[in-house]
Amino acid sequence: MTELLFSINDAMASVSIQAITFMMFGTLIFFLALGLPVAFACGAVGVIFTAILQGPFAINLVSTRIFGMMMNYLLTAIPLFIFMACILERSGLIESIYEAIYQWLGGFKGGVAVATVMACSLLAAMVGVVGASIVTMGVIALPEMLKRKYDKFIACGSICAGGTLGILIPPSVMLIVYGLVDNSSIGRLYAGAFGPGILLSLLFMIYVYIRCAINPVLGPPVPKAEQLPLKERINLIWGLIPPAILIFLVLGTIFLGIASATEAAGVGCTGAIIIAYIRRSMTMKKLVQAAEATLKSSGMVLWTMFGANVFVSLYVMVGGGTFVTDMLIGSGLGAWGIIIVMQLVLIFLGAFIDWTGIIMLCVPIFGPIVRSIAPELGMLPQDAAIWFGVLFAVNLQISFLSPPFGYALFYLKGVAPPNISTLDIWKSAIPFMGLQLLGVIITMFWFQLSLWLPSKLVG
Repeated sequence: MTELLFSINDAMASVSIQAITFMMFGTLIFFLALGLPVAFACGAVGVIFTAILQGPFAINLVSTRIFGMMMNYLLTAIPLFIFMACILERSGLIESIYEAIYQWLGGFKGGVAVATVMACSLLAAMVGVVGASIVTMGVIALPEMLKRKYDKFIACGSICAGGTLGILIPPSVMLIVYGLVDNSSIGRLYAGAFGPGILLSLLFMIYVYIRCAINPVLGPPVPKAEQLPLKERINLIWGLIPPAILIFLVLGTIFLGIASATEAAGVGCTGAIIIAYIRRSMTMKKLVQAAEATLKSSGMVLWTMFGANVFVSLYVMVGGGTFVTDMLIGSGLGAWGIIIVMQLVLIFLGAFIDWTGIIMLCVPIFGPIVRSIAPELGMLPQDAAIWFGVLFAVNLQISFLSPPFGYALFYLKGVAPPNISTLDIWKSAIPFMGLQLLGVIITMFWFQLSLWLPSKLVG
């Protein structure tokens, strides 16, 4: 077998990078079409082509690459933030947040859906995980809106779109992975993501309000008889203090330079557990369930990172990065044309591959290109890296709503009533995908939306 691999290795020495690109990505697509998870599809292709292109003894390098990633201190932040999300999901704090916002906004046309998007935004600022936001709001808000005779497309769309803000608004786990792969400051990425995150949240809420104001049947207001008295609604605001403290513990410590992302994640976990126990909503059983859910989610993310790293490292090693760079820069499209092509690639991949795989496959190639064309865009390379990282996250928001494999659609379907079909949820996402595309365009051309806050807070 070893002799066969050496003979194949000798034969492949004269093969062009174009042919290698076709073979590697063709094999990857074939494995994905067979239903193999992205982590194992990328890892398998990486190992096979390492043996073919570099020789059988080069397979030892695979474990070295993975071990190098495992030793990265920032990776610890991923399971910590996921654990914090799982704790909050089971603590009842999210229900308190939703109840407070619902009581204040429910009296307006479309107010319950607007309250849902706003609650998703606050939830995103605490947990940074899309699945937790959508599942939790699907359980709490969807039955409430359907009971109020809300249009099912408005109801489902507001939950799916609002839930995807977890990938953008800090403390986004996605931005941690992006920063690790691109060698970008996670603090600056977090600061840069605030502007687009708030923009998209406002776009979703304005859209829902205008639709329901034009046609109140889509989102009737809560009758005054069912609204709490003003004094009781004011008392509900006190329930927003714990999440505000938690947001400061996580994001405030990062922006003020007190803690790194990993340290802030640890503080956030501790804060979430303390809040849950003060509220008397945390039991040992729930704590174990949160730990088990964290183990599953973290394993999926980290294995995808390791597998894709093997694939991309090999491709870059054999000249793939240079090939793609020369092809894009030499295409004559100009800086903006290259940026648009990159985003089309992201949107296409988002319909078939999860966000971790997209980051690991694209960022090692796209990152250096963006820095090289930064002067043509009128930016410094380090600013262009932050701007593109935020733009990358806004693009990946669309992937969560894109059929056939939009994860947000399936998260909601898992908790939706039987009368809400998968097709209904897909249809509900379409107008919100249009708003996300508008957010991409605004973020792309309005640099300061994602660069102003990093320059003020992080430097």
